[in-house]
Amino acid sequence: MTVIWKYSLLLSTLLLFNGCTKPAPKPYSYPNYEIIKPEKSCKPNRKNIQDLLYTYLGKPYVWAEEGPHAFDCSGLVYNIYGSMGIEVPRVAREQAKMGKHVPFKNLHYGDLIFFGAPNQRSKTINHVGIYLGEGWFAHASSKDRKVTISHFDKEPIYVKRMKVCKRYLSEDERAKYMQCDAPLVKMEATTSRYTTPWQPGMQLPKKAVPG
Repeated sequence: MTVIWKYSLLLSTLLLFNGCTKPAPKPYSYPNYEIIKPEKSCKPNRKNIQDLLYTYLGKPYVWAEEGPHAFDCSGLVYNIYGSMGIEVPRVAREQAKMGKHVPFKNLHYGDLIFFGAPNQRSKTINHVGIYLGEGWFAHASSKDRKVTISHFDKEPIYVKRMKVCKRYLSEDERAKYMQCDAPLVKMEATTSRYTTPWQPGMQLPKKAVPG
């Protein structure tokens, strides 16, 4: 009985040890299409949008990244709103389905502007920016290869590319507009425990957009 008891104790210890061992996260490879969901770190309000955004200004543009060290356009929106506990889709075309339609002249800080091809007939959405006021907006720019701030007067191509403006957070910050215009494509999210985002010191991709 003593030998059996010792064997059982050893087996239980090994099982306990293996159960507590965390699996190593998948190493980074470009592009990393796994979606890393941000942890809620603050309340939903415009002051926190500003604080998060200013923290990320100048961070590199890397396709399919949602931070915290690199972003693509929709990844920046996904991170900032997700950090405030507002769950939004990961990609721009899905983000544009949600929220309240807002005319450009009525935009407030933190509202979203969605862009596509200059052709007015095209409904395709491939870019998103965060409105800052007085014609300024922030975005992760594939052209500038970083999170930056642009102005419609200085870059009028964005006026031609504008498709729709949406609001997730009401003016008084008491309500969240999360209704959908069309069914959303479900995309599974994970954490940095299982996959590795782009890290400082890693080489930046030669092409901003793969392929």
